[in-house]
Amino acid sequence: MNKLTVTLLALLLPFIIQAENIKALVGGVLIDGFKDQPIQNSVVIIEGERIKAVGAMGDVEIPAGAEVISTEGMTVLPGLWDMHVHLQINGHADYKHWHSTYPPRFEKEIMPASAHQLLMAGVTSARDLGAPLETIIKVRDAINKGEIPGPTMYVSGPFIQKAPYPGTELYRWGVDGASDARAKVKKLADAGVDVIKLIDQDQMTEAELMAVVDEAHKHDLPVVAHAHRPKEILLGLKAGVDNFEHTGLSTAPEYPPEVIAGLRERAAQMNIGPLFWTPTVEGLFNYDYVKNNTEKFDNSSWHLDMPEDIIDDIKQSITHPERLPYFQITSKRKPTLKRKIQQLRDAGVVLMIGTDSGIPLKFHSQSTWNELDIWVREMGISPMEAIRGASYWPSVMMKVDHEVGTITEGKYADIIAVKGDVLRYINLLQNVDMVIKHGERVK
Repeated sequence: MNKLTVTLLALLLPFIIQAENIKALVGGVLIDGFKDQPIQNSVVIIEGERIKAVGAMGDVEIPAGAEVISTEGMTVLPGLWDMHVHLQINGHADYKHWHSTYPPRFEKEIMPASAHQLLMAGVTSARDLGAPLETIIKVRDAINKGEIPGPTMYVSGPFIQKAPYPGTELYRWGVDGASDARAKVKKLADAGVDVIKLIDQDQMTEAELMAVVDEAHKHDLPVVAHAHRPKEILLGLKAGVDNFEHTGLSTAPEYPPEVIAGLRERAAQMNIGPLFWTPTVEGLFNYDYVKNNTEKFDNSSWHLDMPEDIIDDIKQSITHPERLPYFQITSKRKPTLKRKIQQLRDAGVVLMIGTDSGIPLKFHSQSTWNELDIWVREMGISPMEAIRGASYWPSVMMKVDHEVGTITEGKYADIIAVKGDVLRYINLLQNVDMVIKHGERVK
C-alpha cells in the first residue's frame, strides 16, 4: 500500500465510518407520536443513537452509503413504554415462595431475563415500581450502560407504606412518623431512584403522607401511588401525588362523586402539569380467558434467558390458574373496569400504558401488547390514543420527552416496526418485527 493510498484512506475513513453509522428506514407507515394521522411511505434517518430526519419519501434525502432498511408493509412507531413492571418477578403464582427462594438470583438471572423479554416485545423504556433497592439500581445501571439488554429503566426501589406485609421487607419499607418518612425518601433519593412508589397511603397518618410527597418533590422525584380505594385517591390528591396506579380493588360499579370531583379539580390545574394514571387493566380483564385457555402458557417467549429450573417452578405454580386466590374476585371487578376508565378520561386524567408485568400469569414478553389490545378492543380507546399512552405521555410524565417518546429529529432513535396496519389491528403488536433502541437494531 503506497503513501497516496494511505493518505486517501485516512481522509475518507471518517466519512466511511459515518456512512456505516447511518440507517434509513424506508417505506413504512409512520406513527410519529405527535400527528393524528400517520405519514405514508415514510423515511426515518438515524445517525448514531439519534434521529436525524423524518418525513415522506421524496422529501427526505437518503445519505449515500446509509444502511437502507425496508419498512414497506409495516407500521413504524415509537418504542413502547411500560409504566408499571416488576423485573424481580415473572409470572409465578406464589409470592411467598418466590420471595423466600429467589432474591439471591434477582440481579444476575431473573431481572436481566425480565428486562430482555420486555425489549424483545418492543418495550424500549420501562418503569419498575417495586424491587430491592441495591439490586434494581445495579440492574438499571447495567442496562442503561449497555452491559445487558433491556429497556431504558426508571426505578422506584422499595415501596413506601405504613408497614410492610410480613416477609416483604426486602422491597417494602414502612414509615413511623413524618421524620422517618422523610428519612426513607431521602435514602431512596440518595441511592439514585427515579420515582417514589407509595401504597396504602390511607393507612398512614396525614403527616407521614405529606412528608413522603414533599420530600420526594424536594428531590425532584415524582410520586406514584396506588389507587385501589377512594380514600387512597383522595388523600393522594391532597398530598400532591403525580401519578396513580390501577383501577381499584373495589367491586363498586364506579368511582364515587367526591373522587371524580377531586380528579377534575386536579386535572384542571394545568400549571402544575397533567395528572397521570396507569390503569393496568389487562391482567384483570384477561384472567378469565387465560384460565380457560392455558395453551397461552405454551408461548415460550417468557423463557428467554430464564434458567430452566425457574421456568419449571413457574410452570408448576400455574398448573391450576383457576384456583389462584390472587384472582378470585376478578370476575366481580371486571365489569366495572370500562366505566371507571371512562370516568377517568372524562375527568381529564391522562392515561398511560402499564401492566403490573410479572404478577401471577403475566409475563414481560406479552403483557404490554395485551394492555394496548384491551384499551382498544374493550375500553373503546382509539389506537392512536393508546399508542400515545405507551410512548409520548410516559416520556412527559418522566420528564424525558425532549429525548424520547416520539419519532422526532434530535431524539434518541427508539423505534419499533410491525408488519401490517397497527391502527386497524392493534394486536399485531404481539409480534414486533423490528426493535431499535438508541439507534442500535436489537431485533
